[in-house]
Amino acid sequence: MLLIVGAGPRATGLLERIAASASELWPPERRLLVHLVDPHPPGPGRIWRHEQSPLLRMNSMAEDVTLFTDESCAVEGPVRPGPSLAEWAARFAGPGAPRDAPYTEPADPEVLAELRTLAGTDFPTRRAQSAYLDWVFRRVTAELPPRITLVRHRTTATAVTGPPDGPQRVRLAGREHPVTADLVVLAQGHLGSAPAGEHRDHAAFARRHGRFHLAPDFSADADLSGLRPGSRVILRGFGLAFVDLMTLLTEGRGGTYRTEPDGTLRYLPSGREPVLHVGSRRGVPYHAKTHYRLGGPRPPLPRHFGPAAVDALLARDRPPELRRDVWPLMAKEIGFGHYHELFHAHPERTALPWPEFLAAYDRLDWYDPDLAALVAAAVPDPADRLDFEALDRPLAGLAFATPDAFQDHLRAHIAGDVARREDPAHSADLGAFLALLSVYGQLPRLLDPGRPAAGALAEGLDGWWHGFFSFLASGPPGFRLRQLLALSRAGIVHFLGADLRIGTDEPTGTFTASSPTVPGHTVHATALIEAYLPGPDLDRTRDPLLRRLRRAGGLTEEVVDGASRPHRSGRIAVDPADGRLIDPTLRGPHPRRFALGAPTNSRAVAAFARPGTDAPAFRQNDAVARTVLRTLAAGRAPEPFAGRGAGAAGAGQKSAGWWSGAGAGVSPGAKTETVPKTPS
Repeated sequence: MLLIVGAGPRATGLLERIAASASELWPPERRLLVHLVDPHPPGPGRIWRHEQSPLLRMNSMAEDVTLFTDESCAVEGPVRPGPSLAEWAARFAGPGAPRDAPYTEPADPEVLAELRTLAGTDFPTRRAQSAYLDWVFRRVTAELPPRITLVRHRTTATAVTGPPDGPQRVRLAGREHPVTADLVVLAQGHLGSAPAGEHRDHAAFARRHGRFHLAPDFSADADLSGLRPGSRVILRGFGLAFVDLMTLLTEGRGGTYRTEPDGTLRYLPSGREPVLHVGSRRGVPYHAKTHYRLGGPRPPLPRHFGPAAVDALLARDRPPELRRDVWPLMAKEIGFGHYHELFHAHPERTALPWPEFLAAYDRLDWYDPDLAALVAAAVPDPADRLDFEALDRPLAGLAFATPDAFQDHLRAHIAGDVARREDPAHSADLGAFLALLSVYGQLPRLLDPGRPAAGALAEGLDGWWHGFFSFLASGPPGFRLRQLLALSRAGIVHFLGADLRIGTDEPTGTFTASSPTVPGHTVHATALIEAYLPGPDLDRTRDPLLRRLRRAGGLTEEVVDGASRPHRSGRIAVDPADGRLIDPTLRGPHPRRFALGAPTNSRAVAAFARPGTDAPAFRQNDAVARTVLRTLAAGRAPEPFAGRGAGAAGAGQKSAGWWSGAGAGVSPGAKTETVPKTPS
């Protein structure tokens, strides 16, 4: 018996890999019972559930989203291709379109209408993605062999107990008796956390003065009703969470956009919007997502930062440092993706043949002056060259005499970014993006918690690198930044600048914001929103099962030793080979507990991926699925656990692969059953 906590995209991906490998690894004469525990809809889960604003959209094009493996995936199990979101949506285009079983039209007529006209380069609504994930889950469960039965529990797992050599008992909210399983996989996905110290202080200030404060949260879950029309709101954070909040507080309150005859987008306020003042460390929004395809062949990645490069870094006598040893290789890989596309798709803007440029590029280090000279000679236009330092801090060294002067500057910056990301003439940016994805997939191997002095590297990768990656590669669709410009011109959004400083003013009971970008300018506001997602933090997690495991010493936070101090990532430590939970009481991996996804130190956060990119999440799903099947197939049934009630193993029932098919909530011979949702 296997129990999976979570039923969102990551759990769905794990089930797909179990289905793929079952014919090879699961004995045909035995049955397997899989419990799936999640109060939210299976497939979409909480984050991608249908019940969120129809205004919210993905930041990926429809053709760049899949939950299925393909020929690029380095998995041990069988590759089983399936449609991307765009390919699946095309099945609804008309009566003659091919059908993907199981074929069911989405119940929401607005989602169905969207799917019927969805192009591969469109940015879908999250509700459309929810429908796709729902279909993927139904396809995956339909493809499970008849000897595997799935039981869904629409409730929350609150605790797991049990010895390492015996059955695991999982407590469910609202149920008297636990569910007994041989193995447990934690796949809860993105988790909320209690506010940190500074956020608690700001919340207390807001309560004391009758103001509004929102700690880091998932935008679709945030209660924004306390923000009054016309009130000043400071938002700290300029990434995707800000864009969602901007949308909910403008269009979500009845505002509309109109395109003028000259093509300019104009915002028409409803009068119910607050006034938003936004800033961040960089002071500029994330770069818009590219809205074009490659013009040349796909760059052959990895080239400069692959397994061999990582092996060489790990083999050195001294521990690798991010800026000195690792980043130059990463930068060179990203540069290779950029220039590969520039030379192949836009050769008229280069001055050397590609083979000649590449031979010299391969020999030189990224920060070698000779490489800069090579690029200057081969790429005449500076706009076609890759300058990471300028990209990282676009407002560095700039100061403006007035807030209005800065508004003009940043509007020009944003307009230029949108134009570049939507113009195929700049498709080299997409080559760099693909290399960024490749680089990201190589990094987990560098973060071995047992390797001396790796803490500084881990801290840098979790801090600066993750932020830089998100800034370059995980921004909003271009139309969102055009809307931001319209809101700025309408006086609904104001830009604060870089290195944002937040304070409180007791006499006026207001939050304050200032930035060296506009010296001497301070904004007072009655509301403060931390416009970014909560990061992983085991000490403050809101997940009841993880809290109890943490208190009982049944899991541990990833702590990487550093030369001066250790780096605590807040993530669950797992065995990188197969995702087994590191149990401090066992001084190693727990033989019966696994964890996958966002809260873990695997750092493969996204559960779905761009086709053709050998996504780390797919490799991890495959490794865990095959380990689970092998372990269950080889193991003996634990001692029976006597219990009654929904979801409990019945008295005398065996709980391993010899499951007889009898038990609460399961009909013998059934393939999928659902235990009703626990009443709230």
